[in-house]
Formats: sequence, structure tokens, C-alpha cells
Amino acid sequence: MQLFSTLDLPIKRNLRILLASSLLFWAGIGSLLPTLSLYVQSIGGNDQEIGLVSGAFAIGLLGSRAWLGRLADQQSRKLVLLIGFSVATIAPLGYLFVQSIPWLIAIRIFHGVCIAAFATAYMSLVVDLSPPKNRGELIGYMTLGNPIGTAIGPALGGFIQQSWGNSPLFVMAAGFSGLGLVLATQVQAPALPIEPNPLAYESSWQLLSGPRLRVPTLVFLLIGLAFGTLATFVPLFIKSTSVDLNPGLFYTAAALGGFGVRLVVGRASDRFGRGLPITLSLILYTLAMFLIWSAHSPFHFLCAGLIEGSAAGILIPTISALIADRARPQERGRLFGLCLIGFDLGIAISGPLLGSVGSSLGLDYRNMFAVAAGLAFLSLLTFITQSSKTLSDSIQFAFGRGKDAYAIAIEGELNYSLKKIS
Repeated sequence: MQLFSTLDLPIKRNLRILLASSLLFWAGIGSLLPTLSLYVQSIGGNDQEIGLVSGAFAIGLLGSRAWLGRLADQQSRKLVLLIGFSVATIAPLGYLFVQSIPWLIAIRIFHGVCIAAFATAYMSLVVDLSPPKNRGELIGYMTLGNPIGTAIGPALGGFIQQSWGNSPLFVMAAGFSGLGLVLATQVQAPALPIEPNPLAYESSWQLLSGPRLRVPTLVFLLIGLAFGTLATFVPLFIKSTSVDLNPGLFYTAAALGGFGVRLVVGRASDRFGRGLPITLSLILYTLAMFLIWSAHSPFHFLCAGLIEGSAAGILIPTISALIADRARPQERGRLFGLCLIGFDLGIAISGPLLGSVGSSLGLDYRNMFAVAAGLAFLSLLTFITQSSKTLSDSIQFAFGRGKDAYAIAIEGELNYSLKKIS
């Protein structure tokens, strides 16, 4: 991490605060990954209701991404960051007081706002503080809070639920986010320039259907469908197979995989381009879903988790860098928010969709992951063939042989560091 030694002191201070707060945020969110579906099942929820509760989280994401992105660009990245932590602190406490499916769905919708706010503001701040030539490397380092937090959170959440029940679990989740909120108040956001944004009056649909966002958003949609299946049904699948494995350890394995690749993938994407790492990540996602479909032992599940985490550890930082390359500074929040709508929508509909389809067609949990593997493979084909202006250019970009046709060169990149700290 020699890159940090080259940065100005105020920038290093802000990045350290952001990284620590990110770890706490994802630990809180991660503690509910292997536990919430089991909680819904324990109060009488069926597979369809479990899918509805899990998917409702993404409804909050979908409903808030666009306006939070606009707020981050036009008002303050820090304000949106604090909104995210506040919601993440309040929402888990709501689970303490409700045991009906409709109320759980309502709280999950509210809870979903936290990731929309946090992810948009956090990534915008990190890119604001990044030197352009090392943008991918710094994004890779600064997204380490996700795998570390989601390594700690699920394992701890699963242990606490099994040992002491659901109430201590929800209090712990709120406590992680509350500590993150305290840290986030110490962030000093860079002062953005007041410049006319040529796309300020374009509709969200125009941006999403435009060449800069269309393919990344579609890839995120397909992977979101696969990931939503993972988040909703892996704990239940493991339980149904009678495999002796704490479901939280699956997510811990995924987090470990994500941690390792993030140390190197950012630097590689700066050197070889964004296309090749994205292609590799989609191959790994397909392999991970196939391994879950065929898993019959703790070893198989943990290997699948490790590979899935590696795929996410490559995909999310690299597409974030890709969007940063394609965005002007004063539109970063909006473009980050809009692109991630694809991921949100995939998560939102995967649980209820596969829960309903699986029930009606008699699909068991195992076959749901065969469908997820097909979706991941479709995302790979989409990226290889559609990522640039022509099929030939797309193939070259996807395999590291061509440049990004939609990248925007920003003169001086605001002196990259935005040394004026407000």
C-alpha cells in the first residue's frame, strides 16, 4: 500500500476514517445475511414470504438511489453518508418489535435506504480523493471494508443468534452502525467545483439507456439476481442438505476471497484496463453458482463461497472504477447511484421471483442455484459482446486488448486530490 504514502496528510486522514467506518457498516449489514431468513422462518414465514422480506431490502435501495445520488452531487457527499449510517443504526432496532411479515417488509424497505446512501456517498468520496492514474488501486484498497466487515459480521451474527437469540443480534447490528455513524461525522468532504453539468437535465432513463451505463447496469442486474438468490436461500439450502456448517461461515469464506483479490485487482485494472478483470469476475461468478448447485459437503460450500467472494471482490471495485472513468466529478454520485440500480433490482426480485417460481414448479433450493449459474453466464456473454461500440471492440475491451471507448478525460482531475477540504 505504498500509494498511501504519496497522498497528502488531510487526504490520508479522511481515507482512514472512511475505511474504518466502512468496516463497521458492512459488519452490521453482514451480521443479518445468514440470520434474517432463519428468523423469518422461525416466526412462520414460508419460502415465498422469506423471499419477499429479503427482497424488500432492495425496494428501499431502488426508491432512493436516484435522489440520493443527486443529493450527493448537488448538496454534500457527507450528508448522504450520514443518512446511510443513521438508517443502518435505526432499522435493526425495528426488528426487535415486530413479528409479522408485513411489518418486517416495511422495515426492510426502510433499511434498504442505508446501502443506497452509503455506497453512493462512500464511492463518490473515495474517487474524489483518488489520483486518476491510481484510481483503480485506491478503490480496491478502500473497498476492503466490505470483505472484512462481511467476514466478521455473518460469523458473529450466526453465533449470537444460535447462542442468545435474535434480540441481541439486532442490537449488535445497530451498534456496529452507530459506531460507524460517530466516525463518519469526522469526515471532511472535499469542496466540489461549481460547474455546469451537461447531463444535469437528462432523465434517469436517458442515462441508464445511454452507452456509458447501459451494459454495466445490465451486468449488475443479472449478477444481482444471482446474488439475491445467494443471500436469500444459501442458509436454507445448507440447512435442507443437513450439511454440518454454520451458514455464516459461507459468507466468511466469501469475504476472505474478496479481501485477497482487492489487494491486487485495482492495480491490475489501472495497468491493463477495466475490461479483463470484469470478464474474469463474471467467469468466477458462474463457477461459484455452479459449485453451490453441486455442493454436498462443507468443503464444497466453502469453496463456492471463496470463489463467489473473489468474483465480487473483482467486479464491484472494477465497475466502480469504470463508472468513475466515465463520469465527470459533478455527476459521480448520480451515475454511481443509477448504475447500482441494476444490482438493487436484481436483489429485489430474485427472492420473491425464485421463491414463487420454485414453489409453483416444484424447484428445490439446489435447482434455484442452477438458474443463478445461468444468469451469471448470461452476464458474461453480455459483457463480452456489448461492452463497447462494436462487437469487435467489445471483445477486445473485455479481454484487455482495447481501451474503454466511453471514458472521459478530465483535465487536471480537479488537481486530483481536491486539496480544499470543506
